[in-house]
Amino acid sequence: RVMSRGQGRGRASAAARARVGGEEALALRVALARRGAPGARRPAAPRRPRPDGLLASFDDRLPFTLTDGQRRVSREIFDDLATDHPMHRLLQGEVGSGKTMVALRAMLAVVDAGGQAALLAPTEVLAQQHHRSVTEMMGELAEGGMLGGSEHATKVVLLTGSMGAAARRQALLDLVTGEAGVVIGTHALIEDKVQFHDLGLVVVDEQHRFGVEQRDALRGKGKQPPHLLVMTATPIPRTVAMTVFGDLETSVLDQLPAGRSPISSHVVPAADKPHFLARAWERVREEVAAGHQAYVVCPRIGDEEEATGKRRSAEDDAEKRPPLAVLDVADQLAKGPLQGLRVEVLHGRMAPDDKDAVMRRFAAGDADVLVATTVIEVGVNVPNATAMVIMDADRFGVSQLHQLRGRVGRGAAPGVCLLVTEMPEASPARQRLNAVAATLDGFELSRIDLEQRREGDVLGQAQSGARSSLRVLEVIEDEEIIAEARQEATALVAADPDLTGLPGLRTALDALLDEEREQYLEKG
Repeated sequence: RVMSRGQGRGRASAAARARVGGEEALALRVALARRGAPGARRPAAPRRPRPDGLLASFDDRLPFTLTDGQRRVSREIFDDLATDHPMHRLLQGEVGSGKTMVALRAMLAVVDAGGQAALLAPTEVLAQQHHRSVTEMMGELAEGGMLGGSEHATKVVLLTGSMGAAARRQALLDLVTGEAGVVIGTHALIEDKVQFHDLGLVVVDEQHRFGVEQRDALRGKGKQPPHLLVMTATPIPRTVAMTVFGDLETSVLDQLPAGRSPISSHVVPAADKPHFLARAWERVREEVAAGHQAYVVCPRIGDEEEATGKRRSAEDDAEKRPPLAVLDVADQLAKGPLQGLRVEVLHGRMAPDDKDAVMRRFAAGDADVLVATTVIEVGVNVPNATAMVIMDADRFGVSQLHQLRGRVGRGAAPGVCLLVTEMPEASPARQRLNAVAATLDGFELSRIDLEQRREGDVLGQAQSGARSSLRVLEVIEDEEIIAEARQEATALVAADPDLTGLPGLRTALDALLDEEREQYLEKG
């Protein structure tokens, strides 16, 4: 009965479209509300910080004051943690708005209350970086059981796939005994061998890197369902859609902490104007001469030639050359435009210890330019790095570019981000890059991204927009309809969970939800 999107545009009057859209939104909201209802009834252990415990000691040590936004979001989280059903909260914040600090305070509150908290990071580099920054921020509070540890201290352990056997055994032991209140790790945390003493909070960093099943597996490790906090710097289409439909409560951090500098972004059209690229390398040399550092980001590593030879994507063929590679670019820069500077490389296929060593050298200022893949995309924090050149920028998504750019301008000096592309001026790829250069607002960029890619299947696993279960409804245009439907649906489900008095709605729901999607929603 519902017209396809193309026909609907042409023929359906605005009123009819609004009505059908409203029905669709209501059915979808009821589906989510019914999913949420059993979740809300499931018991979780309330976790309240002690007035004189670990969190209080941590706050006393902070060398700066929290922003109003951080305080407000922390209150929302603490209110959720104090209830006896599981928190389900999405923390959206601009790159660099201090989400990690908010998450850490939530983790310490749970440790205060006798539970454990796990932070799930998408890559080893990021897990190591989080572990390093958390232990530095906590100081002696992270040295539980050690000489010199504070009386309120706990242990903070790292767990990744490539750890040595002895370190891994010790970490697993600290988790099962409860000795470690905080664990930071990659998906190695999800393995069967990992047992917790009392898992109270799961924090997932960069939500779009983890499948629903992975989050589910970690949640299943609590004696009862742990609280869940999901962090993301750039809402991606499915997250935006789910947020509008609301199976996650949302907190937004939209102010940057004091001391953050603005980033200027520019598109460098290397094919049309080769002298612009030469100027980009001069800018990098200027930043280094001023005592700063720079990143150069490339789409691939460069030692995967055999694989590339076998499976060239259609996009590569269309553009007649494979994407630029870290190893080649680093070599060319060191011998050419950046000769005399200390150029290092970082990519995902290096041994974890080597990656960590490179990051430490860069953070300490012992390297001028880091040529890297997107392993630096999230969480890497080197305040002295002020310039970033992204090669073949058109090969990256909007949210990825925004994430990458967030690595510069983290200190007192302003940042510059140069988006290098060979795509012609009129191409959609260039329009996308122009949009990224024009705004630093991640929420605005997510809208642009969403309008280009469609919402994805809100109820299913397809992340991009090819098959959307929303026939008439368009998430961005119809936020008001959806918001009204949310209130109505919540009230309906509370009054009549099985919808016995609404057979028509039941039929609409059955049509909307097949078994697979029902399970997918169940997993959150």
